[in-house]
Amino acid sequence: MQNTATPTHCPYCALQCGMNLTPAPDGTVEVSERADFPVNRGALCGKGRTAPAVLSSRVRLTSPLVRSGGTLVPAGWDEALDRIAEGLSRTRAEHGPDACGVFGGGGLTNEKAYTLGKFARVVLGTSQIDYNGRFCMSSAAAGGMKAFGLDRGLPFPLEDIPKSGCVILVGSNLAETMPPSLRFFTELRENGGTLIVIDPRRTKTAEQADLHLMPRPGTDLALALGLLHLVVAEGLVDEEYVRERTAGWEDARAAAMAHWPEYVERITGVPVPQLRETVRMFCEPETAMVLTARGPEQQSKGTDTVSAWINLCLATGRAGRPYSGYGCLTGQGNGQGGREHGQKADQLPGYRKLDDPAARAHVAEVWGVDPDSLPGPGRSAYELLDALGTDIKSLLLMGSNPVVSAPHAAHIEERIKSLDFLAVCDVVLSETAALADVVLPVTQWAEETGTTTNLEGRVLLRRQAITAPDGIRSDLEVMHELADRLGVEKGFPTDPEEVFEELRRASAGGPADYSGITYRRLAEENGVFWPCPTEDMVVHPGTPRLFLDRFATPDGRARFVPVSHRAIAEEPDEEYPVLLTTGRVVAQYQSGAQTRRVDELNAAAPGPFVELHPRLAERLGAAEGDPVAVVSRRGRAVAPARITLGIRPDTVFMPFHWYGEGRANTLTNPALDPTSRMPEFKACAVRVEAVKS
Repeated sequence: MQNTATPTHCPYCALQCGMNLTPAPDGTVEVSERADFPVNRGALCGKGRTAPAVLSSRVRLTSPLVRSGGTLVPAGWDEALDRIAEGLSRTRAEHGPDACGVFGGGGLTNEKAYTLGKFARVVLGTSQIDYNGRFCMSSAAAGGMKAFGLDRGLPFPLEDIPKSGCVILVGSNLAETMPPSLRFFTELRENGGTLIVIDPRRTKTAEQADLHLMPRPGTDLALALGLLHLVVAEGLVDEEYVRERTAGWEDARAAAMAHWPEYVERITGVPVPQLRETVRMFCEPETAMVLTARGPEQQSKGTDTVSAWINLCLATGRAGRPYSGYGCLTGQGNGQGGREHGQKADQLPGYRKLDDPAARAHVAEVWGVDPDSLPGPGRSAYELLDALGTDIKSLLLMGSNPVVSAPHAAHIEERIKSLDFLAVCDVVLSETAALADVVLPVTQWAEETGTTTNLEGRVLLRRQAITAPDGIRSDLEVMHELADRLGVEKGFPTDPEEVFEELRRASAGGPADYSGITYRRLAEENGVFWPCPTEDMVVHPGTPRLFLDRFATPDGRARFVPVSHRAIAEEPDEEYPVLLTTGRVVAQYQSGAQTRRVDELNAAAPGPFVELHPRLAERLGAAEGDPVAVVSRRGRAVAPARITLGIRPDTVFMPFHWYGEGRANTLTNPALDPTSRMPEFKACAVRVEAVKS
């Protein structure tokens, strides 16, 4: 590649911040500001600035590895690919196609996600495919589908946030998880708008708020219902909007009226005056938004919780109007696009449903297969992982590290170890890859071209800036070679633009229609918002703002969903009297597989910790930095104490980026939401113990 700057995007979170990459004479890659991209306007967090560090051969995989005598040793590509093909073929022959599992990642490009879903269903014939994006925003997706008939993380661009009158931010610490986005909320307040943050911790984000509510973890549903009760009681319902643009209000109203303020205060711990102030701040301006993130969504009632917040928006006329609405802050880099095009257990490209005969027929025609040959919906992510070694004998895993990131992680680690065969494609030797029979080193973001879809629904082109080292291949090449070895010689191209052209045809007419988007357009524009259908003789501009004229339901009306408070799956008791909640820190990302290999980031966040209130620390006799043990019904984790007034006395917090004795997901509860199949990462019962030296 030439030593000139290449405009591209960060490999980490769903902001997909714009940046320029320039190869340096010493073989490294320099990151520079790209001010033209509207999402970050040149700003980058520490993870983005240091992203090229993982391109170094010092930290990455440089050769295929195969297990020999219990140890992973270097091997040639043909040997490694042959072993994978043999392992998957043997499993299919002995146990049937559904004994082969496929597990993807929210960091894969749209082209890779699309091809992985096609590979699972066409080459392996298995229904057993899902991805770690299930753990990201599946509850928000389910709630959005119920209410609006369509799921897109944000139905408006981030640039609309400063123009709103009030934003309620529920369960998001974006000052640490998406730092460049904080400027939109700063501008909101500079413009006279207000910010309400709902979080059981006084985070860096909460410090920016005009009002901070600290509910007990797992009670966001009751909180939203209590606010809606007050909206009704104080005559703040937008009756005309409800009458003209919604359906189902009476049942939702009745459900909310059972949640009077004093009852909600007892459940949540949020004082009634703060509930009333929230309603006043939200309803007083002409425009307002509710944005949710993992806090309310990663619960066994996450879908109902999202529905309750959407109901609040609908009752006050705050959806489908300029600078108002409900949105979800997607976490993973391509969590949005990853599920739109076939990695999810129940979906086909274009956000089509796998059990819809018309959808099956359309996609099968693009793929050149019989619709009846496509398997039906499979297991969700946790259920798939839980079935490893029993119903599922072999697993092909791309871009995920469930040994660290899955709930009840010690159990999932044992399930992975019990597989007959495991193949992993990754850029580093993650904790999960270290358990594999075959590990394939694949190209990274700066070494390949492909598209991603950010949290706004903006489809972006990541451009190749450098050439991958010798011995590294792309995931598309891997799937091409495996398909060929497994008897499917055509249909798996290695050129990402050719894959995208097929994706356009497969998505055409679907809810997530990309058919009007091309690489050429993406190269010339700062992304294109889906849906963007193909129109005769007219270039469709894309759809930055959804629902302004109608919702994506058959009659164009949004649906209220009646919901009621219920307890989390595991309430505290005498043996486990404290609640654990988990999350991220600014210097690490997800399972830490990549960021834990960057010296600068490790210096800023070297390891796990347990955040606890001084009253709890005093009862334990624990001082700052002392090791404490957090124990749940699933296991035990040990990490240094971090004592702060910024957390509820009945709650402890642990970041989930690390393996070993401080692995937070050893503790978390895999109880699943009945609709989204989201595990309850954000609330489980634990006890905290001082660790004697």
